[in-house]
Amino acid sequence: MSWYSAHLLSIITFLPLLGAVVIAFLGRERATPVRWTALFFSTLTFLITVCLYSRLDPQRSDMQFAEVVPWIKVPPINYHLGVDGLSGLMILLTGFLTPLSVLVSWKGITQRTQEFFIFLLALETGMMGVFASLDLVLFFVFWEVMLIPMYFLIGIWGHERRVYAAIKFVLFTMVGSALMLTGIIYLYTRTETFDLPQVLDHLVTYSALTPQAERWLFLAFFIAFAIKVPLFPFHTWLPDAHVEAPTAGSVILAGVLLKMGTYGMLRFCLPLFPQASREFAPIICALAIVGIIYGALVAMVQPDLKKLVAYSSVAHLGFCVLGIFVFRPEAIEGAIYQMFSHGVSTGALFMLVGMLYERRHTRLISEFGGLATSVPVYSTFFLIVALSSLGLPLLNGFVGEFLIIVGSFHRHAAYAALASVGVVLAAVYLLWMYQRVFYGEITNEKNRTLADCDLREKLILTVMVIVIIIMGVYPQPFLRRMDQGVIHSMERLREHSPSALIPAPFAGRPSATRGNPRREIRKEKSINPVHLPIPNSPGPTSTHILISANRTLPTGPQGGDR
Repeated sequence: MSWYSAHLLSIITFLPLLGAVVIAFLGRERATPVRWTALFFSTLTFLITVCLYSRLDPQRSDMQFAEVVPWIKVPPINYHLGVDGLSGLMILLTGFLTPLSVLVSWKGITQRTQEFFIFLLALETGMMGVFASLDLVLFFVFWEVMLIPMYFLIGIWGHERRVYAAIKFVLFTMVGSALMLTGIIYLYTRTETFDLPQVLDHLVTYSALTPQAERWLFLAFFIAFAIKVPLFPFHTWLPDAHVEAPTAGSVILAGVLLKMGTYGMLRFCLPLFPQASREFAPIICALAIVGIIYGALVAMVQPDLKKLVAYSSVAHLGFCVLGIFVFRPEAIEGAIYQMFSHGVSTGALFMLVGMLYERRHTRLISEFGGLATSVPVYSTFFLIVALSSLGLPLLNGFVGEFLIIVGSFHRHAAYAALASVGVVLAAVYLLWMYQRVFYGEITNEKNRTLADCDLREKLILTVMVIVIIIMGVYPQPFLRRMDQGVIHSMERLREHSPSALIPAPFAGRPSATRGNPRREIRKEKSINPVHLPIPNSPGPTSTHILISANRTLPTGPQGGDR
């Protein structure tokens, strides 16, 4: 393995920070070189993330591109990085949105330009570190480091109530962080390691946790992640943070930071605490459904465009949480896809709202009307992105929501029915908003002379729309790299649940591709074989989620016993 391949994750993680250091030496008065430097380093990072994601082996179930270096001897803390289908997708999303956030801030940030882009690139390093870390302490360090640049991005470059929003964001997150740190320390006392794969191996081998301890640990981790999602009723910090943040801050907040919550549930809660996950699942599913409907209803009555998009995030992330905790492979698959899809669609919506705010310096829906006449190109982009957010077929939002609803129906028909109400309400508030802003007569003369999208804005929005269409028409390249993880996650849950409650991975699918060599699952070194049916659908279409813990998988071209 070359030096580049051996340190690929470290390069991706710290290259943005290197860019921030370079910008720090450019000087405050050189705004244009600062912008171009930020764009160069963020774009280079994105290209490397594409290289990383394309090199992920979909047939492997272990962590790839792993880096392990001792960091602290006592207690044993390692600089341990690794990536699989789940974290690889989140790293790709982070790398994709950051250069677009730089471009969208090109004209909007005129004060303290140097500091703004330093914080933006430092934030990217924190986010990359969260998704790549496989040591619990290292994960916590990146989790906390990420708060600092976002606090300043909101508190300095935000709007009227920016300081209040920034402090509220930090306080909510810190409460969850304190609980998670307590859980991390307790796990260390039981396993004598902070290394996540070793912790999981220890829990699998020795059952080191009592049922009561597992419940408390699950709650400690889950509440931290639920605040970050944010899951109802922990959502109250989100609208303030979104509304007051600058456009780039809102894009990163909605596109990446919220996904850290659902990522944590998949990476930590389900594999480490499977029994507690099963016990709390009905309550969590109920909260997720409440969030879906509540977020949609509140979004419907918002007079502010940005606040409407913010509350739509509460509804969309509710779908992700529901998909995770119904414990169906297709639903978990849909939840991860929806995480990526929401980052693209909602990020694009915040960009569009920010572009309109730069022209009119207001976000009130009542101030607009008839914009389709004065800004037709902008209106077309806005319509495509709005349709993707409400889940129109052939656009990215449909795939994840469809898989979640299908999986929820298998778990409980009422879950699917209630979640579907959220889909209908999303169509209501998005289309009604579009009608009021873009259709009808122009009643405000200021809207008559608005400038349409310039070349920079067309480039940003064209890239977003291309990704939206590709993800909606051909989701397979994203789904197939998640293939192996769902088998491990479902098997881990089945070990602690009645077989009727947690289905075998992909059980019941038609046998259209039996004998397809692409469905072979490689046998990894471990102890006893576990016989699982192999997914029977064209091409690999499941979800790579969790660490394998060196469990053995079946080999051979067909499902069934080997």
